[in-house]
Amino acid sequence: MSKPPKAPLTRTKDVQPNAATLVKPGELIDVVEVTPLTLNDRRIYNVLLENAWDAIDKKVEHVISKADLRGSHNSNDRVGESVERLMSAIVRVKVQRDGQPHLERVQLLGGNVESLKRDGLLHYEIPARLRHIIGDSTVFARLKREVMFALSSKYALTLYEMIQKRGNLKFKSSERFSLDDLRGILGVPSGKLTSWSNLNLRALAPAVKEVSALSDFEVQINPIKTGRRVTHIELRWWRKDADGVGASAREMSYSKVGRQARVDGTPDNLVPLRPRPASMEKMGVALQTDTYQTARLRHQGYDIYFVEQEWRSWSAGKEPPNDPDRAFLAFFAKFAENNPI
Repeated sequence: MSKPPKAPLTRTKDVQPNAATLVKPGELIDVVEVTPLTLNDRRIYNVLLENAWDAIDKKVEHVISKADLRGSHNSNDRVGESVERLMSAIVRVKVQRDGQPHLERVQLLGGNVESLKRDGLLHYEIPARLRHIIGDSTVFARLKREVMFALSSKYALTLYEMIQKRGNLKFKSSERFSLDDLRGILGVPSGKLTSWSNLNLRALAPAVKEVSALSDFEVQINPIKTGRRVTHIELRWWRKDADGVGASAREMSYSKVGRQARVDGTPDNLVPLRPRPASMEKMGVALQTDTYQTARLRHQGYDIYFVEQEWRSWSAGKEPPNDPDRAFLAFFAKFAENNPI
């Protein structure tokens, strides 16, 4: 008796994003960055992929508003810097050719043209080799937008993407990685976090806590020794029950202020939970880059861009300040006084 034919694999490019989630090809998740990217770079790249999705495998020019790339940041400085890093970034991607594994090196972003207007457009291209990889992809991750923008480090975002890629596998709930491979996937800069203790303390442990707190999965990383040295890790994941998913949803519904303390379980530093504003009107003013640096130095540990959203929401409908930068810093000082961490 002949075996029934196998069902055709779903092509990643045929899977559609929706209002709550975006789709990312699996080949672009477990990549090794030759040029390490920042958290903001990775977020912007995911948005660029989503925007191009309907014609992601075609040789066309894609167009997106710079406002869609800024997020809560009201300056284009970081957008331009991220685009330039993405243009120069080279990643190593594992692909299959003729049934055999190969390593392919590709650029993440092609040529682009940016309007000099603050609310202008960015025209960009997906490189040919990358279009080919995406067109052939049959493995993908569905990423929740809200979680993607809530995660506070590039290590946490990368771990979240890795788990989302693997979470629905029926017969697999763990995977082994060498420390060198894991550093490459996480984008750890060369010469940084070279020991297991530093890698775990600075990158892995905080990422595991955050992804476990905000996603639909519990995550665990177990060190594996060869002799007396940790040389590999085992990544484990399992889907939360209804109570766990509900707890993550509740955490996502509240302000980021105090979230790190709640994730770490340090009650002495907890900030009372309070709902985020349902909508935030934006004033038509841009803050100077130096203002963000000043805020970061004065108020370490706070989510600067969340506080900016709070300020813009509070300022909506009021007379625009003569000096927005000074007004924002004054608001931040009062905010920090009322919401200590």
